[in-house]
Amino acid sequence: MEYSTAHALARAIRESSEYRKYHELRDIVMADETQKALIKEYRKLQMTIQVAMMSGQSASSEDMQRFSGISALLFSKPEVKDFLLAEMAMQTTVADIMKIITEAADIDIELPGLGN
Repeated sequence: MEYSTAHALARAIRESSEYRKYHELRDIVMADETQKALIKEYRKLQMTIQVAMMSGQSASSEDMQRFSGISALLFSKPEVKDFLLAEMAMQTTVADIMKIITEAADIDIELPGLGN
């Protein structure tokens, strides 16, 4: 199989304005250790809540309260909010690309966000 097309796609992603914006914001936001720790906790709680929901259970009220509080704090800071939104946009782009590739290869990969 020829991989030059995959490498061209990787270059196109790295050269996109969305990618550059995401990485610029990430560098700024993650330079602050407090913000970095809050984002790590935000992601951990987000994953815990999503796993609970996917398994048909409810997340604990403590996790939900912590997630809500950390979310409010993070999204109240414009640079952090912009970073998190840019990250979500990049995740959507990657999920869309994965969907296109898995459909082209006619394989069934069950990944969240691929609309399987």
